[in-house]
Amino acid sequence: MDQVNGSVVTEFVLLGLTQSLGMQVFLFLFFSLFYVGIILGNLFIMLTVIFDSHLHSPMYILLANLSFIDLGLSSTTVPRMISDLFRGCKIISFHNCMIQMFFIHVMGGAELVVLIAMAYDRYTAICKPLHYLTTMNPKMCMLLIVAAWIIGVIHAVSQFVFVINLPFCGPNNIGSFYCDFPRVIKLACMDTYSLEFVVTANSGFISMGTFFFLIVSYIFILITVRQHSAKNLSKAFITLSAHITVVVLFFTPCMFLYVWPFPTKSMDKFFAIVDFVITPLLNPAIYTLRNRDMKVAMRRLIRQVVSSREIP
Repeated sequence: MDQVNGSVVTEFVLLGLTQSLGMQVFLFLFFSLFYVGIILGNLFIMLTVIFDSHLHSPMYILLANLSFIDLGLSSTTVPRMISDLFRGCKIISFHNCMIQMFFIHVMGGAELVVLIAMAYDRYTAICKPLHYLTTMNPKMCMLLIVAAWIIGVIHAVSQFVFVINLPFCGPNNIGSFYCDFPRVIKLACMDTYSLEFVVTANSGFISMGTFFFLIVSYIFILITVRQHSAKNLSKAFITLSAHITVVVLFFTPCMFLYVWPFPTKSMDKFFAIVDFVITPLLNPAIYTLRNRDMKVAMRRLIRQVVSSREIP
């Protein structure tokens, strides 16, 4: 890959989270426990939706896909982040850096579309309940999921094709603990102003626009419910609060990282950890603790697993 674009750089240097041994041990335990929680929580949601026929509806199918994306997004960075904690020199090869960036943006683009699809699903269910079964039919649900992955790939490729061909011949210190387009572009041996704008527009402005669109959509749903029946407003708010929380958790770091792509190192670390560690762990908790059907289905799945083990 480095021969193709004329680069002499074959590896990049990543930034460490801390130099303190005590803090390294703490972060190792913290990230390891959180990553295990991410794996178990998101896998549990996926398996519950797959094996419980009561959850074979668009909302839960989209939720299972969101869990799969969260698990994938976290897995692009967290395992390496954990393994690099005790390394003196944190090196990532050119190839692995490109692969990490590509999959971060595939997953991120797909999640953006899935969150829009979930908002549309709730809008149809709450504001147009009589048309819900015809609008959000299985075909439409599968179409939205396929569209999410296609758009995710397009989102990643539209930036990747430019970055992969950039000449890297000088400094190779990324200044972060993971590879991402804005920071890698800065290391190219050429004027990259126009390309930086493309990345900011592709990731930053789209994230910001989608965030405000989703928030306005949820406010519109609540206003519509209030106009029809004030009694149902609290129920609708409880249902939508989980979605709104997830939207805020996902988009806030994205807007800071891409619209304002070069914050201080401490801010960069904080927002990246929220995006890759905190949000993927909280999403399963938010959707299960606030959703009666999911809690019932999970208890049912646990009982089935326990009873199957007891059968001789």
